[in-house]
Amino acid sequence: MNIIIIEDEKPAARLLQRKVEKLGLQVNMLLHSVEEAIHWFSHNEHPDLIFLDIQLSDGLSFEIFETITIKSAVIFTTAYDEYALRAFKLNSIDYLLKPIDEDDLETAVNKFKARNIAASNLSLDFEMIKKMLVNPVERSYKKRFTIKMGQQLKMVNIEEVECFFSENKGTYLHTFENRDYLLDTTLEQLETELNPTAFYRVSRKFIVPLAAIKEIQLYSNSRLKVILPSYKDDEVIVARERVNDFKEWLG
Repeated sequence: MNIIIIEDEKPAARLLQRKVEKLGLQVNMLLHSVEEAIHWFSHNEHPDLIFLDIQLSDGLSFEIFETITIKSAVIFTTAYDEYALRAFKLNSIDYLLKPIDEDDLETAVNKFKARNIAASNLSLDFEMIKKMLVNPVERSYKKRFTIKMGQQLKMVNIEEVECFFSENKGTYLHTFENRDYLLDTTLEQLETELNPTAFYRVSRKFIVPLAAIKEIQLYSNSRLKVILPSYKDDEVIVARERVNDFKEWLG
């Protein structure tokens, strides 16, 4: 297994190397700048895993991905949390804030090991599966909602939806105009009616559209907090068991 560390400071890189190797992984290379990393990736077989600092001596490590197509798994190690959303859109296993807690590091390494084992055991013919699942009839998803308001009906288009949420056994639609509407349905039923590429159920309480996500913040217990434009009644938290799938959904 090939593993490299890209870390701005050499002492920090060697310290991380010792911690990683205590967890049973062998680090093969230490790199320290964007330029050095691009040159190395251009002339070597890409590793299975990269421990990647975001702010390097000559720029942000994201510049590496803009120059080289990298399919290695990545564990980000950084003192800054404002890059979390951009990092999650890459092939990241985890996002560790410095100073790195050894338990968090072990959790991230175990995630990588579990994913690596699953990938090595997977021997299905995906093209065959793809052909089996192709539906000749394009599926139609919910495009608008008809809501009863007294003696009137109000139409709310899907593009107006900022989120769906449940509260006191009711299911509500919240719009970008900061209005709530009670729906005659459940979040479970909505999941089957909404386009899964545009909407994701982050928890038992919330379904959010990709278009409404203003910001994503790191939250306690390896969870994520989603910031929406107008909804402020409660925190929109991605459940811990959904974080990895949520990152995949973000693309």
